[in-house]
Amino acid sequence: MTASRVLRNEGGYSEATRDRVLEKVEALGYLPNRLATVFSGDSRSTFVGVSIPDLGNEVFSQVLEGIDGKLRSLGYQSVLGLTQHTLEEEESWIKTVLSWQPAGLILTGRSHSRRALAMLRGAGLPIVEIWDLNSSPLDVSVGINHFDSGFEMGRYLIELGYRDVAYVGTSHDTANAATARLEGFTKAITASQGRVTRQFCLHDTATFYPGFYGTEQLLATGAAVECIFYQNDSMAFGGMQYCERAGLSVPGDIGIAGWGDMPVASVLNQRLTSIHVSHLKIGQLASEALVARVSGEACATSNDVGFHLVPGDTVRRVAQSTRR
Repeated sequence: MTASRVLRNEGGYSEATRDRVLEKVEALGYLPNRLATVFSGDSRSTFVGVSIPDLGNEVFSQVLEGIDGKLRSLGYQSVLGLTQHTLEEEESWIKTVLSWQPAGLILTGRSHSRRALAMLRGAGLPIVEIWDLNSSPLDVSVGINHFDSGFEMGRYLIELGYRDVAYVGTSHDTANAATARLEGFTKAITASQGRVTRQFCLHDTATFYPGFYGTEQLLATGAAVECIFYQNDSMAFGGMQYCERAGLSVPGDIGIAGWGDMPVASVLNQRLTSIHVSHLKIGQLASEALVARVSGEACATSNDVGFHLVPGDTVRRVAQSTRR
């Protein structure tokens, strides 16, 4: 009992006793079981469940960095779950993490299975949905309007004179934010008499090689494409590498545009045309919002991080006389 009081810093013991207990703790390498403490009802949980689709996408790695760094600075720890872009994996993870009685949850995306929604609504915990901004979230939303970001890229390419464009991305059955971006992009192009000539959505992760392979497959169709918009910068990098291997000049023969404005884009020989999003800020604001909710403080339910277009060097103004 005395050792327990020392470890809980409750008082009722002498300095000499405290020193003896801490000496034994050091010698034994003892670590208190925080989870057992929470279950006993003696302490508020400091665990926050955080789900992201995968770690292979640098975008989500940056979001996670923002979440974890801010949570630690506020006295909380993140418990990570990878959903692999499936509602079933997220549901299974939610079921497990709720059994640990976390302080709250940070979930990527706004789509959840029916069973997951029931568990989340019944948990009575603060929940922050990140990435895809939601005006009517379960609790709190932090992200951007992906439709608008795609529309902004489409509008920019139309202003430059592009009319026959294409899209390379991954399966949108689960990538709902990417679906919204494509819809916004297509709306901007077609509203100005342009055409999204081809759409290649691969059943793969949105990384470098699928961008390379998708570009190869798209151009092999012989479609007259003036510019390609990619789901993210990683895929656009892969597309640029394929174009270089195929002897195509960027942007002379074909324009390339990405999304996300990843750090590596600024050190390439050509600055990639992209949409800048502060992924780190999304994670930081999500953590701040969740801790505010845990503490009972006022918090906006919908938090728009915003975005802006980065012109770059991989697209150019297309004169009417030079269009294909």
